[in-house]
This record gives sequence, structure tokens and C-alpha cells, in this order.
Amino acid sequence: MTNKDLAEVFTSIADLLEIKGEIIYKTLAYRKAAETLSEYGRDVNDVWREGGQKALREIPGVGQAIAEKIDELLSTGKLEFFEKLKLEVPPSLIDVLKISGVGPKKAALFWKQLDIITVEGVKAAAQAGKLRGLPGMGEKSEQKILEGIEALSRRSGRAPLGNALPLARDILNVLRGVKGVVAAEMAGSLRRMKATVGDLDLLVASADPAPVMRAFTSLKGVVRVLGQGETKSSIEFASGMRAQLWVHPPQRFGTALQYATGSKDHNVRLRELALDKGLSLSDQSFTKKNGKEILCAAEEEVYATLGLPFIPPELREDRGEVQAALKKQLPDLITLADIRADLHSHSTWSDGRASIRQMADAAMARGLKTLAVTDHSQSLGVTGGLTPERLRAQRKEIDKVQKELGDKITLLQGAEVEIKADGSLDYDDDVLASLDVVIASLHTSLRQPRAQVTQRLLNAIRNPQVDIIGHPTGRLIPDREGADLDMDAALAAAKESGVALEINAHPARLDLDDVYSRRAMDMSIPLSINTDAHHPNDFALMDYGIASARRGWVTASNVINVWDATRLRRWLARRSEITVRSPAAPPRSKPKPSPKKKSKTR
Repeated sequence: MTNKDLAEVFTSIADLLEIKGEIIYKTLAYRKAAETLSEYGRDVNDVWREGGQKALREIPGVGQAIAEKIDELLSTGKLEFFEKLKLEVPPSLIDVLKISGVGPKKAALFWKQLDIITVEGVKAAAQAGKLRGLPGMGEKSEQKILEGIEALSRRSGRAPLGNALPLARDILNVLRGVKGVVAAEMAGSLRRMKATVGDLDLLVASADPAPVMRAFTSLKGVVRVLGQGETKSSIEFASGMRAQLWVHPPQRFGTALQYATGSKDHNVRLRELALDKGLSLSDQSFTKKNGKEILCAAEEEVYATLGLPFIPPELREDRGEVQAALKKQLPDLITLADIRADLHSHSTWSDGRASIRQMADAAMARGLKTLAVTDHSQSLGVTGGLTPERLRAQRKEIDKVQKELGDKITLLQGAEVEIKADGSLDYDDDVLASLDVVIASLHTSLRQPRAQVTQRLLNAIRNPQVDIIGHPTGRLIPDREGADLDMDAALAAAKESGVALEINAHPARLDLDDVYSRRAMDMSIPLSINTDAHHPNDFALMDYGIASARRGWVTASNVINVWDATRLRRWLARRSEITVRSPAAPPRSKPKPSPKKKSKTR
């Protein structure tokens, strides 16, 4: 059993115990064990073989009871306690818990009151109006459950880019050190930097595949070799992630890499161009009508043979990139080197894990020239959001750190302000005006009806004190879909107001996504690429935001993070002078000069 397999067993035990109504401390022990095992860097099998239960107890969060159960699972492949529990509580209820809005109490209610133990059963009962009569349930609750089931059906089971990319890079670093390897690259949706990926597709250029395959199948963390051949092998890691490797002769590597990168639709376009030139294109070479081959050692040669400039992998989705390349109109995509500012970060003043000084030092180490400290606003209680009084105290600390650092970096005080369920913002305009930068975000009540949740976002977009809309849909990959927003209306309002839309670089968000980032580009809406950093290490996540932006054809010309501090302050000051309101929004009772401009240009 892999670490992932063990973690799934303990998560299932915790779920079933909660449905059964067991006391909370017992379920928490199993959840802690599951979390530890899923994140543990070593293969638990190795630890167990080296020292049995005693060694297992040295794993953080694993006590004697859990160690005994891991020992039983690894020894027999089964756990008697789990098998007995499944006789008491139907295990299919674990899937019911995956429905958004259904917790252990509701799952138990469906089971005990209506004898419903499957997702299909819940769906049928909701469609028939049978759930609304249960305690604590109503018509709205029933509708939300149906929406949750629909969302569940759309989940792909693919891994977030943030899980796949670091592992792929580690593998490539090993393979590049194998004697005879000329090149080693990732391919597939991973190289195109999609938000989620399936297996890791990797390619190596080498005239001697055997040592490459040996290195690949013996990588640290591999728990299962799924297939091994002369030029292709597949493996599985303890985390459950799978990887497959192809080895090609160096002189054919360019066509192989281009083909394996895809997308399928992009490749079809290229094959059509090849046919127009009297060529056929495969993963091995171009072939002329007389049977002679044209070999390409590099991808650039593939595109040059077709009369095209190199097309960056992030664009290869058949969304007009080939046509643009033919016209020499490919965009000059943004790069990490263009970024000078991060305008969304958190400190220990709310739910961050480092002080303002520590975050500033980390930002400077990344080459940033401006950092906005944007801790959460007061109503998001779980994050320790700041009251207006605490905001004023935080300003003093920011000023103190700024004085210590001098002109090495410019610190801005901001806030990530909650767009509340009723559509209002979490601070009044006077408080917002006192801040250097205001980010407005949706975190709660994301399952409101489309018109209602869209109106909440529009209220924030049209508020002249708001500078940036943070992670617009509120999605969390892979567990939570974003709000059902009317993005056409949101983009139109952003165009009118001049507010910036954020591309949140955290791999669990990547929100705004690539489709709407491109729409925003086409409409000349300002974009802001931010890490949403909660820890100094999180500034490294900017890579993901840049990749997502590049997928959306984003250039530096539309991104406010490329500006220096002076230009940023001027833009923020002008934002405070703009007044764009929805016709339905109440007018201010008394127009007055905003102190925001003064603060922003201090």
C-alpha cells in the first residue's frame, strides 16, 4: 500500500466515525494521521521494513494505536477495525460527503431517516422534493445539494499543477545527470501549464535508453513500476502520482517533444500545414512524398519547417495561435523577469505565518521592489481579520519596517476586504480610503444564485475605493468550484470602472483563469498577478501565476505588477478619484475629498 492508500483508509475511517456520531477527538486522530501520511516525504513501507511499529511511531502524528493499524495494513492489506466499521456504517456514505454542503450530520440524517446511502439516492430524493422535510432542510438546501452533485460530476480527478510541477522538476534533475542524456523535458498538459494535469509525461534525448530507464524506475519514492520497456516506462509514486517516460534519439527529439506536448488540436493544425507543404508530420520526423525524412533535433526546427516562429507551449491549445504565428502576430508573453511588485500578501496580523519584516525580506530576496501587505478584513473571523483599530496599529508597524529598509523596497498597506453575503464590503469607505491598496474578494456564500453572487461582485467592482478584485470566482482546485458568476457582466463592469482583476498565482486558485484572462486582455482591463503569499516561501508561487497568464496570452503591457512604485502610486491615487456606480447603488450622502489619495502618495 502506498502512502496515499494508507491516507485514504484513515480518512475513510474518520468520515465513517463522524457519520456514526463518534466523539470528535477520535475522528481527529485519524484525520491527523491521514494528513501526515499524505504529506510524508518517505515511503512508509521503507520505514516499516526498517523498524516495524517502533519506527512508525517516529513519524509525526503517528502514535501507538495508529502505528499498530499501519502495521496491520502493510502486513495483511486489510484492517479489521475498518472492516467492522463498514458493517456498521455504509461505506458509500463517504461519497455522499463529497457533495458540497453535505457534512457528516446530514449524511447520517439521509441514511437514518430516508435510508439513502448513495450520491444517486441523494440526487433522486432531492429531485423528488423528499429532503426538504428533514430537520434543518428546506427547498433552498435541497437545491444547493443538487448543485453540489452537479459540481461533483464535473470533477476530473486530475492533480493540481502545484503538486505535479515540483515532482516533475525533481525527476528531470535526476535524469539530466544520467550519462549520455542530451536533453530531458516535461511534456503534455504539464508543459502547457494547465491548472490540473493527469500523469506526468516526460521525454529524454539519449542514444542509450537503458541507463535512463534504470534511473527512472529506481527514483526515490517509486512504489510501483507499472511498465518497463526499451524506450518507454511508467511508474507510480507513494503520493499516487504516476509518471511515464519516453526516450528518443537526439536527432528526433524536437518532433517527439512537440508531438508529446500537444495539445491534440494544436497538433492537428500543424499536420494540416505539413500536408499543404507536401509533408507528413509524426512524432518521429517530417516525411516527404518520396519517403525521405526531415529530422528535427529541436522544436524550433519543427515550427521553422512549417514556416512558423516558435509557438510557446502555453499557447498550444488551438485558440488561434497557429493563425497568429502565420501572420507574425504572436503576443510577446509576460515573463517572471517582468514582475516588480506583489500586491497581495498576508502576515501574522491575520492568517499569515511570518511578520511584516520577514515577508518584506523574502520579497526583496525575490527581486521585488514593491510589496503590499493585505491582511484579511474583520468579518472573515477564521483568518483573524483586522478591525479598523488593528489596521491603524498595523500601519505603525509597516511604517517602522519601511524606515528600517529605506528605499530597498516600497511597502504598501492594504487589505483583502471581504465582499459580504449581502453585497456590502467589510469596511466603510472612510476605512477603505485610508489604505494604499484595496483588494475585494469573495470567500463565503459562493453558492448563492448566479444573479445574487454576480451582483455582489459588481458592487465591489464599481466601488471607487476598490483597486483590485482578488481571485474573482473564489475557486479552490480541486475541491471547490468557483461561484457561478456572469463573467460577461463582471468584465464589462471592470472595463468601465478601470479596476484591476487579479490572476491569483496560488496553484489552488489560478483565478482569473486563462480563458477570462485573455478576454480581459482583449478588453484592455488591467490585470494584477499576485501570489497571495501567507509565508515567505510563497513568493515562489509567482511562477504559476505567470504560467497561467501566459496561457491567457497576457503581455506585460496590461499587468500593473510590472510598474515601479511611483507609477503604481499614481495609478492607485487616480483610482480613488474615480466614481463609477451601479444605477441601483445608493449615492453617498455627502461627497467629500478622499484621504486615500493623500495616503497613497505619502
